[in-house]
Amino acid sequence: MAGGSIVTQVGGKEYPGNFTLFVAMACLVASSGGIIFGYDIGISGGVTSMDSFLSEFFPSVYRKAKEDVSTNQYCKFDSQLLTLFTSSLYVAALASSFAASSLTRTSGRKWSMFMGGITFLIGAIINGLAVNVFMLILGRILLGVGVGFANQSVPLYLSEMAPAKLRGMLNIGFQLMITIGILAANLINYVMSKYDWGWRVSLGLAGVPAFIITIGSLCLPDTPNSLIERGHSEQAKEILAKVRGTKDIQDEFNDLTTACEDSKLIKSQWKDMLEPRCRPPLVVTILIPFFQQLTGINVIMFYAPVLFKTIGFGDDASLMSAVITGVINVLATVVSIVVVDKYGRRVLFLEGGVQMLICQIAVGVLIGNAFGTSGVGELSKTYSMVVVGCICAYVAAFAWSWGPLGWLVPSEIFPLEIRSAGQTVNVAVNMFFTFIIGQVFLTMLCHMKFGLFFFFGGWVLIMTIFIFLFVPETKNVPIEEMVLVWKNHWFWRKYISESDIHVENVEMTKKSHVKTP
Repeated sequence: MAGGSIVTQVGGKEYPGNFTLFVAMACLVASSGGIIFGYDIGISGGVTSMDSFLSEFFPSVYRKAKEDVSTNQYCKFDSQLLTLFTSSLYVAALASSFAASSLTRTSGRKWSMFMGGITFLIGAIINGLAVNVFMLILGRILLGVGVGFANQSVPLYLSEMAPAKLRGMLNIGFQLMITIGILAANLINYVMSKYDWGWRVSLGLAGVPAFIITIGSLCLPDTPNSLIERGHSEQAKEILAKVRGTKDIQDEFNDLTTACEDSKLIKSQWKDMLEPRCRPPLVVTILIPFFQQLTGINVIMFYAPVLFKTIGFGDDASLMSAVITGVINVLATVVSIVVVDKYGRRVLFLEGGVQMLICQIAVGVLIGNAFGTSGVGELSKTYSMVVVGCICAYVAAFAWSWGPLGWLVPSEIFPLEIRSAGQTVNVAVNMFFTFIIGQVFLTMLCHMKFGLFFFFGGWVLIMTIFIFLFVPETKNVPIEEMVLVWKNHWFWRKYISESDIHVENVEMTKKSHVKTP
């Protein structure tokens, strides 16, 4: 079944196709891999705040929490033991992403997704049945391995399956699933927090999205890119015609085949990645996830429950915070899906950066004015509502810019021969700095106080300038012709020689030309 006709034009060539039900369903199933990541993000913080969970596994932390009568809003939540438990998943995800790179390249994207799903499923079962800290840690490690495999393979799968003109929309489906997973986890945590055994249900239910991606991956076809790379050219041609909804796919197939021939010359993905021609996508892929973790989303989301309680939601503050910010997160991601292929990646990056910067400064000033350097003070309802408004605007900006684009852009800018390694770099950097920020955030908050908002605001300014100067527009460019984007960029062009361009047409039309300073 075919939907609207799609024609991608680059360098005078046309890539005809249709938006087919087949590609839509394939991308929907693959995107569900994002739910396991989102569910874990949402579930871990809620579970570690449940009294029944703390008293059973972390009694010393539980006693300290009950004895702490401090009114210091900056330091009262500082606990390295709990943050280490939560952050351990990201270390496992970082390590497993390297193994995932090899499996993704040699066996295909779908089997890497399957491995991620089945490992996450086992981890969820162990955590739900845990009777000691060892089982908890073992479960967290397996969850991390699952996240590493899924995050490595799903964005690649989506970028390679999608028509160039819809690549942004379909790839951001991964981020949409992450936000849905977070929202679902927060709601489940709220309901389960009322029961002594509720933490078991919260942790165990992580197996549901893991089961979906595990079974779903078995039903998915592999991408034409991966099939060609592994020597299945005829099958790749059949799949390409099926996902494009037309038999007129020869030009695109030729470019995929050319890219595959180049990949066969590569002995080591990691060694080749250090060559000058790969420097542009490598630098961008390192810095985007690095900056994504320095947007300050952690400090903003951390303060939300406190502020909602001040407004008057009382004991329901955590629920209302989760629901309101969670719904905004989902809706803003939908906005990104709708506009990313029309207005491009750069517009969302730049607009989101400016909006986040303004909100960070505003919240920093308001919190600093209320709590000062002592961390002691109270907020009126009106005052808190202004801060909450800034937080909601900030969450929306992140959700339609750095949230989804942090996964989309790195997955679409590498040549085929090192694409799986490139995605590993993206996942590894993301997981490493998620771990670092998660581990030091509460300590930083305790020592830097409201200045932490300005600290992250400074990073938002730097990353927005970086996008403006060094990240070209990639919308509507076929994934195998991305080298032309770098060749036409004012700064990166010096790293791309004529011999590095192997697609049939090296001249890009004005419509596809990169508009950067």
